[in-house]
Amino acid sequence: MIANTKCECGHQNHVGTVLCESCGKPLVDDDGTAPLEMRYDGIARRSQKANPTLLDRVWNFFSSVKIAIYLILATLLGAMLGTVYPQENTFINVDPARYYKETYGWTGDLYYKLGLSDTYGSWWFVALLVMIGTSLVICSLDRVLPLYRALSKQQIRKHLSFLLRQRVVYKGKVELDGESGRKTAEQWVGEAAEKLRKKGYRVHTDGSALLAEKHRFSRWGPYVNHIGLIIFLLAVLMRGLPGWYLDQYVGFLEGEPAKIPETNYYLKNEQFNVTFYDDNEMSEQFRERGQTVAKLYETKAVLYECVADCDSPDREPQLKELTRQSITVNHPLKYEGLLAYQFDYAETPRLLAVHAMLKNKKTGQSYGPIEIRTKNPASSYEAGPYKLALKEYFPDFSVNDKGTPITVSNEPNAPAFVFVITGPGMPEGGQPYFYFPREIDKEKFSQDKINGAFGSEWDISVNSMEDVEIANYTTYLNLRKDTALPYIFAGATIFMIGVVMGLYWQHRRIWLRFDDGDVLSLGAHTNKNWYGLRNDVAAMLNKLGVAVEPKQLANEVKKD
Repeated sequence: MIANTKCECGHQNHVGTVLCESCGKPLVDDDGTAPLEMRYDGIARRSQKANPTLLDRVWNFFSSVKIAIYLILATLLGAMLGTVYPQENTFINVDPARYYKETYGWTGDLYYKLGLSDTYGSWWFVALLVMIGTSLVICSLDRVLPLYRALSKQQIRKHLSFLLRQRVVYKGKVELDGESGRKTAEQWVGEAAEKLRKKGYRVHTDGSALLAEKHRFSRWGPYVNHIGLIIFLLAVLMRGLPGWYLDQYVGFLEGEPAKIPETNYYLKNEQFNVTFYDDNEMSEQFRERGQTVAKLYETKAVLYECVADCDSPDREPQLKELTRQSITVNHPLKYEGLLAYQFDYAETPRLLAVHAMLKNKKTGQSYGPIEIRTKNPASSYEAGPYKLALKEYFPDFSVNDKGTPITVSNEPNAPAFVFVITGPGMPEGGQPYFYFPREIDKEKFSQDKINGAFGSEWDISVNSMEDVEIANYTTYLNLRKDTALPYIFAGATIFMIGVVMGLYWQHRRIWLRFDDGDVLSLGAHTNKNWYGLRNDVAAMLNKLGVAVEPKQLANEVKKD
């Protein structure tokens, strides 16, 4: 059976409507005396369907304000748990599983195992944000569309019961005689309209009926809030996309460009400088401990963009220089939203490259120089008429129990190269040659003994320390990039606009009509500041000869 929702005024209302969207007549049975519930102007909402489907039940779940509050509280609780111990992304070269257990004991170990060490990137925290966003969208659509429909179809002459069941009410006979003679009800309404217009109301009249409305836009304040929050949440979620958000701590060795994670940029620590306080500049406490305190540390950085071979495992990336800046504490490198803050440094002497010569010990003749780098070395080199093909490279050379050469790590702590040298006087197929750039490694692993007779005739070496590139420091930078930040600010700004709309303005409406010639019935409604609305109505009535006090207009709820 289909419910008949057509009002006596002729307007066809949606199923579930409490007050006629046109004339305002109550469509539900009640005692007929209590003030009307005007929160949504009595409109029908989808969440109030009598026989909901599965989709309607999902809609009802997310349209509930109570559910929205629970979701917000759960998110706040999760955010609080994420502040108990430092998050994983604040560490540099630390195993989080060991760190939490060794630093905070069993509570830290439990914290890590529960996944709270990465709270803000966890699936459940992101899911809560998505659910809050979904709730905001559905709550808004469930209310704002029907409310707009109701407010845009208001009838000027409202039903009498609608007027007399507002919280601001007046009913009585009006003396229409004046100094200029008898006035009509229409003339009285025209004078009332003029008084209300002076107070900023937009007035519509229909014969002896009037509708005055002021600051309707304030009704949309909460929904503007929702739009701002939705934009804010979307921007926060977009941080999870590659390239949208970066907040990492990365070490950069002097002299070598290193890729900035999740970007197409490379950064080179061209030179690191550190200045320490003199003894007479330090406090007595530090002098007694024999501590050295850094006064200033500075990274001379060069930022590059990779233009070709960016992900090639066999080729060096082709880099284009973008900017050069000095990075000090609180003075980061800045480039198109990318920020590189000076965070820390460490003394880590490491061999970067040698500019070596191929020497014939018997003739004393040298060929070269050849630049041999300890990171991503070239596959072949030319020294005069000779060619050196790289057969093996061991960044951190060692020998296992079986006597087989191995590398302990990928860091060039003890670099070793195996070349095959071809050219004049060399055997057919070339001559193998083991080369250790560091003197300490040559002696430790007996380079001359490994190379045998050939090593007594030929040598690869440098002429002086000027031909050796050494990195003395690693600088640790905090790299930040937040593409979503402008959208977060935009969402916050829109949210504040909605707050101001709702706080500083009130939607006020005044309806009145004449019946039986001189009987005035008036009702008024606002979403807040009832005292101000009663003052507006009382001032208008008093100016038109109807003596009334603001408090006499209050139609309070009667309590048993």
